[in-house]
Amino acid sequence: MYFARFITAALWLCLWLLDSSALASAPTFEADIKPLVAKYCVKCHSGKKPKGKIDFTKIATAQDAAAQFEVWESAIELLGDDEMPPEDAKQPTKAERAKFKTWYQERLVRSVKAHPGYFKPRRLSATEYRNTLRSLFGFDLEVAVVEAEQTVIEKSLVMKLLPLDPPGKSGFRNDTSGNPLTTVTWDQYAYLTDAALERFFSPSSKKQLEAITGPVVDDSITKSQAKKILRSFLPRIYRRPVPESDLSQAITAVNSADDFVAALKIELKAAMMSPRFIYRGMLMRGKSDVQRPVDDYELAERLSYFVWADMPDAELTQLAAEGKLGDSATLESQIDRMLASAKARSLAEDFAAQWLSLDEVAKNMRNPPQRIAFQSQPIDFMHHLFTANRPLIGLINGRFAFVNRYTQGFYSGDRRQLKPHKKPKGIEVQTVPNQLITLNSTPERGGVLTIPGVLQMNRGPVLRGVWMLERILGDHLPDPPMNVGQVPKNKRGQNLTFRQRFELHRSKATCAICHDKIDPLGFGLAGYDGNGGFAKNRRGPNKIDTAGRLPSGETFENFQELRQILVTSQREKVIRNIVRQMLSYALCRKLKIYDRPTVDKIVEKVNNDKSTYRDLIIEIANCLPFRQTVLRGKKS
Repeated sequence: MYFARFITAALWLCLWLLDSSALASAPTFEADIKPLVAKYCVKCHSGKKPKGKIDFTKIATAQDAAAQFEVWESAIELLGDDEMPPEDAKQPTKAERAKFKTWYQERLVRSVKAHPGYFKPRRLSATEYRNTLRSLFGFDLEVAVVEAEQTVIEKSLVMKLLPLDPPGKSGFRNDTSGNPLTTVTWDQYAYLTDAALERFFSPSSKKQLEAITGPVVDDSITKSQAKKILRSFLPRIYRRPVPESDLSQAITAVNSADDFVAALKIELKAAMMSPRFIYRGMLMRGKSDVQRPVDDYELAERLSYFVWADMPDAELTQLAAEGKLGDSATLESQIDRMLASAKARSLAEDFAAQWLSLDEVAKNMRNPPQRIAFQSQPIDFMHHLFTANRPLIGLINGRFAFVNRYTQGFYSGDRRQLKPHKKPKGIEVQTVPNQLITLNSTPERGGVLTIPGVLQMNRGPVLRGVWMLERILGDHLPDPPMNVGQVPKNKRGQNLTFRQRFELHRSKATCAICHDKIDPLGFGLAGYDGNGGFAKNRRGPNKIDTAGRLPSGETFENFQELRQILVTSQREKVIRNIVRQMLSYALCRKLKIYDRPTVDKIVEKVNNDKSTYRDLIIEIANCLPFRQTVLRGKKS
């Protein structure tokens, strides 16, 4: 036994020595990479208008290089595909390209240690604030409007008054750590708080009030009932227990007042206008600059705003109080419960809508029921993926769709599965709910890429290629040149196809770098017209050219073959992007270099045909940056 332990220890020592030796001999930034950057990159990537908005002259040290991890991640990929430098520029040798790759792998990727990141206060997004108010009081604050039949009007007073949250560095609107709290926003919070409290203590909300106080006689609240309201509301407002001293102070202030209701409104408004309510995580305690697990209440809050975009409910709060939420089995059962709730639709309406730009679907349609049909179809699709234990790669090849009378024409082979919908008498135009169908006889459909509204949203090969590249594969492209121009029309006597004219348009080497990635994906979808319809291919001169060649060298003849590539050889790239997007949304921040080990670990676990979105959510809820944090000290 001792001999076996000795051999094991010796093997580990050898591996460590080999690893250390490899790192010691690896290229360094200052000695090896910086001269190569100066030789091949600085000419285009410097000055007042550097290509791709990347100025390599500002990356002077190894620390600067590590801080620009995403730049190198993209650069290494382009170097590996021989796409950078451009064809008309001086090219590095194979040895120099290999040196770049070795430096990236050994000095950046392998040297990165997983870290949870530093806590930053984040204000509730407008969506989170609306949902939290609803959960606190049991009703929505809505605008009183007179609707025309079948019009779609935003009724939420919160969403009408609060400024729209700009996307943070992560690209998501819940990434609010950089958003200032302006005086206008503060005034809107005050108005919304007053409106909510006024309604809560009005006769119309007597049912919600009595659920806390018991029977209220003659609309008069007693001292005992006022105490119950404070003890019930303050911990829910702060999303964790309130010190007894704070509760006693509030109770004393209310008991000493002549008008209990007025005093209650003052105390509750003070709590709801405090940073402890408006911001998330403000009540975390612990030593500064020390990595540590978040407490159960913070974990409940993180989980709830991730899956529901809402405050923790009574069950999550109770488990946090009992110290049970951190248990993996308990957490997993809670995720199952949360995904079964109607509130989990926020994953599709908030997360997926932002990730895939689904707010742009059918934006210019004038017929409201038709617009709602096209807009709801991808949302219903994503909601089903997230909550029905569907595989991650179902994003690309899911053999189901949500269809109604306005979209059934796109699914001629399977629309007979739809149950008849009877229109009420006297109603000429009506919105119709979607029905789930299985795609048995519509091979051209399946997955988010072929949803009609998504195809309409991205008309033309360039828009479709860019959207697929960025949203599905996770590649980020630089802005096109200002003088890029339009695809030229046929000159007199010419009879070139759009694709042939496009080849002339993109013939510049600097343009081809991006278009080599964009065009094959976009033209792979050329069989779908601008309205999202599928045109069966024709022969002869009118044949639609859907063939393409990816930078990897893989070729395809049509979208079905392209889709097969995406779910096989390109599957890891698709899944890595899904992981990165959902993790970034869950953490409410842009991912950093120290998140790479976490992403790699999750991708390794879920990169298969069977792993589901439920599995991914569980992995995220158990990962280092979700379960731990570091509070910054004053010096940092």
